[in-house]
Amino acid sequence: MPSRSPILALLLWSLLAGSAAEAQQKAGPTGDNIVVRGEYLARAGDCVACHTAPEGRTFAGGRAMPTPFGTLYSSNITPDRETGIGKWTAEDFYKAMHTGRFPDGGLMYPAMPFASYTKVTRADSEAIFAYLKSIPPVNQRNREHDLRFPYSNRQLILGWRTLFFSEGEFKPDPTKSAEWNRGAYLVEGLGHCSMCHSPINALGGTSQSDVFKGGLIPMQNWYAPSLTSSREAGLGDWSIKDIADLLQTGVSMRGVVYGPMAEVVHNSLQYLNDEDTRAMAVYLKGISEPSPPPLPRSALPTTESSLLISLGKTVYDKNCASCHGAEGEGKPPHWPPLANNQSIEMQSAVNPIRMVLNGGYPPGTKGNPMPYGMPPFAGLLSDNEVAAVVSYIRTAWGNRGTPVSAREANELRSAPLN
Repeated sequence: MPSRSPILALLLWSLLAGSAAEAQQKAGPTGDNIVVRGEYLARAGDCVACHTAPEGRTFAGGRAMPTPFGTLYSSNITPDRETGIGKWTAEDFYKAMHTGRFPDGGLMYPAMPFASYTKVTRADSEAIFAYLKSIPPVNQRNREHDLRFPYSNRQLILGWRTLFFSEGEFKPDPTKSAEWNRGAYLVEGLGHCSMCHSPINALGGTSQSDVFKGGLIPMQNWYAPSLTSSREAGLGDWSIKDIADLLQTGVSMRGVVYGPMAEVVHNSLQYLNDEDTRAMAVYLKGISEPSPPPLPRSALPTTESSLLISLGKTVYDKNCASCHGAEGEGKPPHWPPLANNQSIEMQSAVNPIRMVLNGGYPPGTKGNPMPYGMPPFAGLLSDNEVAAVVSYIRTAWGNRGTPVSAREANELRSAPLN
């Protein structure tokens, strides 16, 4: 707090601290009904994404989560007393969220995003717990994890926690607005956005200095772009409306979400109210870097790059221009522009290659119930043609990306679709 007269300083601190605390406690248009508020917060935390297996019962767990260390299976968080959390107390649940430990003190694997959920307030934790206690119990035993030695030894988690886990609820920044702090609370805490949008090292962790700097999602082969770099998903030059539209509907005038982010919008973000969505947009815009980093360099020889780009224009004009425009202008919000599109230009070419190979749809949301999709071209284009068209869109119309090789395209043909 800046040093001014004591009375003025105290008054300002009270105003700032009060509005920041209020920002944490807002929980949507749910009034005082703790169960309804908990349902809203559980959606904000996207609990269903991990704790519901494909074709499985909601929140009954059993979803396989492949990792470089083996496969983890999510747990049953329905109120079944034998196999779920029916015997847990609100205190047990808060400790699990806050400390990453089971009621008996056992250590949770960090696939459970307790490093983010530790920021969740006790009031919000209790609301989520009240909601989970209200849903139908499902008697389904948790499946044993299938991890390679030595990763099956939970004591190793102690080392991980020492390096990468800082326990503690969200602390508002008194120099920022209540709206910014609310957005930070949602993005850093319940939203656990850093789990995907940060690089993961060989130990399965992220150093604090690399948070939100983008990374390849292990085993899925999608690249979650940096939320701070203006050359990736940094949103500094986006309007608040465009960011909010993207979060809430999956489409905007600047871009469209595909892949794992489409699932996040479908399962979670579309259900947030306008105020919380705007708060997240304000925060995300605020953490963008003011200037882009140096341009990436191509690893391909100049001659090979020129041939690829020349072939790529032919492939593009034949297969892509009818939707994305001859000059890459697109037809937003349904067919995104490719010119001046950060997701096309960024250093990692994984996502544009996968979109050409696999196609995809943005999520169906209440704001965009009938999304337009892109067909897969894996069966129509050779590796050379895929590399060519991706190289073309990354370098045409003023885009500043780099060409990609046929080898890179081939490697992603076997990437899992889900």
